[in-house]
Amino acid sequence: MECASLKLPPPLSSSIFNLQGSSSPVGRNLCTKSLHHKFLSSPLPKPFLQLNHRPKYFLYQPNSASLSPRLYRGLISAQAQNQGWDLGRFLKTFYFFNGLPSPAKFLEFVIEKLSGPSPSKPEKMETSGIVLVTGATGGVGRRVVDILRKKGLPVRVLVRNEEKARKILGPDIDLVLGDVTKESTLVPEYFKGVRKVINVVSVIIGPKEGDTPDRAKYSQIKGDPPEKVEYIGMKNLLNAVKKSVGLRNGTLIFGFEDGNFKELAWGALDDVVMGGVSESTFQIDQTGGENGRPTGIFKGVVSTTNNGGFTSIRTKNFTVPEDLSAYDGLELRLKGDGRRYKFMIRTSSDWDALAYTVGFDTVKDQWQSVRLPFSSLRPIFRAQTVFGAPPFDPANVLMFSKFEYDGKLNPTFVEGAFQLPVSSIRAYIKDPITPRFVHVSSAGVTRPDRPGIDLSKQPPAVRLNKELGFVLTFKLKGEDLIRESGIPHAIVRPCALTEEPAGADLIFDQGDNITGKVSREEIALICIAALESPYALDKTFEVKSVIPFNEPFTVDLENPPPEKDYNIYFKNLKGGITGKELLQQSPLPV
Repeated sequence: MECASLKLPPPLSSSIFNLQGSSSPVGRNLCTKSLHHKFLSSPLPKPFLQLNHRPKYFLYQPNSASLSPRLYRGLISAQAQNQGWDLGRFLKTFYFFNGLPSPAKFLEFVIEKLSGPSPSKPEKMETSGIVLVTGATGGVGRRVVDILRKKGLPVRVLVRNEEKARKILGPDIDLVLGDVTKESTLVPEYFKGVRKVINVVSVIIGPKEGDTPDRAKYSQIKGDPPEKVEYIGMKNLLNAVKKSVGLRNGTLIFGFEDGNFKELAWGALDDVVMGGVSESTFQIDQTGGENGRPTGIFKGVVSTTNNGGFTSIRTKNFTVPEDLSAYDGLELRLKGDGRRYKFMIRTSSDWDALAYTVGFDTVKDQWQSVRLPFSSLRPIFRAQTVFGAPPFDPANVLMFSKFEYDGKLNPTFVEGAFQLPVSSIRAYIKDPITPRFVHVSSAGVTRPDRPGIDLSKQPPAVRLNKELGFVLTFKLKGEDLIRESGIPHAIVRPCALTEEPAGADLIFDQGDNITGKVSREEIALICIAALESPYALDKTFEVKSVIPFNEPFTVDLENPPPEKDYNIYFKNLKGGITGKELLQQSPLPV
């Protein structure tokens, strides 16, 4: 059976996670005699499932050729001894989620369960937390890779030339072949486990390394033009890594956002699958949410009749599984009723997969946001009954149950009607949020078109922007794509890059006004520091050394400068300052 599936981060599992339910602890001790009963009219206004706007009912007739005579007689005896169970709703539950199981699979499942539980096998954990470095064979990129590896951090590089990359970075480098200018080469598998990106891809102008006294390296474009590298390449790269690194404001799974309502197909999974009579439904109220917005409502009637005691809802299969491995948990926006509910997940679509659960409390008559960290999910035992476990037990999102995950009683459980409005479910990144995408741009990107600027006093890249294929113009457009993407980021704009060692005192500035030089090694260190600093989040800044451009900087190897705490610089930065603010101002006298 396919399931509505999510991919979540370790330590829980690296596999596709399924929004899926598990039978109540009651069901673990439920014998087969309670599985089949006579029909009971629905306690809700309408059956939970209607096909073609009409209720559908199905009859189950045991096949003596498929079941042993002993088991068959037991089922018939159960029907005669028990009252109140709705066989039609039981069958509709399974039909709604994926149709009825085949007799062969059913018999195989029964034999397996009667012979005893199977031990859980630990799932192989995917390596995660990888830092992807693009432009890794360039002057800054190779230094980034070297520093990350010395720190013991997992690194993957995206390169165009494998032979060149292994020669520069070593034969054991984790390497994938791709070109940001060619979207088809950015295979999704390349970015599995990637949580952070340092992008140092840049158009090549003149010699790749070193500066000449007259800055002759700005003489010509080598390779692909700026638009293709700095703009189209940026667009392709952001699209490729967005799901892997995550969005600052999370991603919506269900609910209202930006004027739209993201709906999912929900169904009920109640204790009818184990002989109970509880019943629930999930409805959309177009005006019942906060501020008159749409909301979903999980409601029903729960009963402990026939050893039951739970109701739950789940989604039908996602067309495409949601990859939530970049996030730290799910946040539910709901109006509480003072009761405790459960949220359940299975680690794969396998029909006897290990389930995880977390409980949460609600405040009566109050809209609240409930965060469910993935780290708080706890494994529960596999269901041991014939019914109530995969492949027949569909996935669920929310459950109201008599029991906690460990079999203890839910202290807020009360039989009868309940109602829980849920306006949204979204994945979130926990605070403090740090940049997930650090990009090396260039100082001067806003200056070619700035009114009133004296180009004769600007660096060659600014003066020759038009002759160099509008390189700075497209760098700025690439920056804007990052800022608009919603990915937590930092944009570093170095002044002229040199081969000098790191260690000189630095000047960080914003507004795109400074000129000077800065070491490639220093920029590599700044990029790595920005990945871990909440003070660098969503900031754009320029950086240069205090050493004049025409003075060399050297380091005494026996008495090297102390390591910098870059947070001292990051703390002084402000959001929203890019230098673009000056582009719309009136021209100033030259």
